Amino acid sequence: MEQKILTSAHHYQQVAEWAAGKKILLVNRTSLEHHTKLNRLMKSLHIVRFQDFQPNPLYESVKAGLALFRRERCNAIISVGGGSAMDVAKCIKLFSGMEDSAGYLEQPIFPNAIPFLSVPTTAGSGSEATRYAVVYHQGQKQSVSSEFCMPDAVLLDPTLLDSLSLYQRKATMMDAFSHALESFWSVNSTEESGEYSRQAMELLLKNARGYLENMREGNAGMLLAAHSAGKAINITQTTAGHAMCYKITSLFGCSHGHAAILCNRVLFPWMLSHMDRCVDPRGEEYLKSVFQRIAVSMNCGTPEEACQKMEELFQSLFLDIPSATRAQFDELKTSVNPVRLKNHPIRLDGDTIDELYHIILRSL
Repeated sequence: MEQKILTSAHHYQQVAEWAAGKKILLVNRTSLEHHTKLNRLMKSLHIVRFQDFQPNPLYESVKAGLALFRRERCNAIISVGGGSAMDVAKCIKLFSGMEDSAGYLEQPIFPNAIPFLSVPTTAGSGSEATRYAVVYHQGQKQSVSSEFCMPDAVLLDPTLLDSLSLYQRKATMMDAFSHALESFWSVNSTEESGEYSRQAMELLLKNARGYLENMREGNAGMLLAAHSAGKAINITQTTAGHAMCYKITSLFGCSHGHAAILCNRVLFPWMLSHMDRCVDPRGEEYLKSVFQRIAVSMNCGTPEEACQKMEELFQSLFLDIPSATRAQFDELKTSVNPVRLKNHPIRLDGDTIDELYHIILRSL
């Protein structure tokens, strides 16, 4: 599906045109008061607001949002926020055509033409460009995947990033970086995904300083970088870096992108020295060419230089490296989702994962 990218030009004229004649469910958890112009626009539209959800949204929250969507006879959706708002909105869109008589997660997915505009307020997840959503049901993380939950339009407005903290900027930038990197080397990569990864990496490195310093041009460039990285992983899915980072986030309370770069700064050089374990069906020489393409996209001569540049970027951000107990290391090594490892081009077993976690984290 080709998404339409909207801008904030002329007082959000494109958004107003998209919303004309629609009754809209606005999925947004936080206040819009500090986004003055966007808040003014939303008040001018025919909206019903749903905000009864939390980070890591629950299935019950999605059901409540869907009930409101139906009760108010809405016929379009706008999500404003980060990944949680987008996950809830995606699931409401996807479940809206299903029956109430059975669990929505168990029913078959059908095409869905409900207009859906996504407005990201961070530059990292790229969720607005992917067919994936996450919802928690009975304490378990449930992944939903369908092209029919994707937004048909996206508003990329750099002014919405002005209120991000410095730590949020660092972590979201590293999330986009990890998406581009992992998509490059995923066994599912294609020429198209590789081009999106290249665009994302070049945009990210070009705009890193401006984004961290909250400059308008830097914010705009990072939004585009994250969006391109999202388009890349929409094709390839993520790999071991993401599979290994989720438990780090829950155990140590660091942001997702922070945990992802902790893993990938170790995985990339480790992979270069273990090419004999290549499981990409296209072969070891192909994987070497991918690593060289990563180097070029990072303006480096060799993959080894790219690893060094990645490490220098990480060090410049002063992100903490957590310390783990023996019990936490034991928990980490059994936490990795084997499905995500199928996308990784170098074979990883339990002992190797344990070894890598001991390099990624400090020991107590």
